[in-house]
Amino acid sequence: MTELSWLDREIMFPHPSTALEEPNGLLCMGGDLSPERLLRAYRMGIFPWFSEDQPILWWSPDPRCIMELSEIHISRSMRRVFNSQKFQYSFDTSFEAVIKSCAAPRAYCSETWITQDMQLAYIYLARLGFAHSIEIWEGSELVGGLYGIAMGRCFFGESMFSKRTNASKAAFIVLAKHLHSWGYQLFDCQVPNPHLLSLGASSIPREQFLTILAENIDQNLSHEWLIDQSLIG
Repeated sequence: MTELSWLDREIMFPHPSTALEEPNGLLCMGGDLSPERLLRAYRMGIFPWFSEDQPILWWSPDPRCIMELSEIHISRSMRRVFNSQKFQYSFDTSFEAVIKSCAAPRAYCSETWITQDMQLAYIYLARLGFAHSIEIWEGSELVGGLYGIAMGRCFFGESMFSKRTNASKAAFIVLAKHLHSWGYQLFDCQVPNPHLLSLGASSIPREQFLTILAENIDQNLSHEWLIDQSLIG
């Protein structure tokens, strides 16, 4: 592996264009998870992703997966889920429970990249008003959700979880429809996977992503994080 730069106490990052091709997007390591450093990273199209036995690793992959908010795909099976009204939805009522559920071991993997330090850092960002969650409920039970960072007209999705079939898809769709209605222009999904692609996400060159980011990161929006029932489904 090419030698990577280590971050010091000064909150600076290399330009994303200097990230490695393999592993795709690995940019630098070290530093900390302070609010100042995390927010600087997101402003530059960079995010942390590492496991317990690693230093903090910072990434900016090329291409970048995004969701065009006007192109969200709602399958017939998902329309049946919404029409059945089996789930209820909320924003920012249980952020800590959402991130802890996202960090829990999955059936296909016992490890998590959402370390305890990561959880604490994003919980603090939620208290500062930058991190947000959408919760999916079945009665009084939290069965799905998603969390991420909102800055300007950009939302950076971090992770989602599901304890019921289609719960995480419902979270993604409901969030995307609200972001669109509020005027957001960028929904960052970081890296593609079949789950995201089935919902209409696509990949664009990093340079294009950074251009969209720069055009929207300082365009502040004024809205409340409240569910609009007319947008469900």
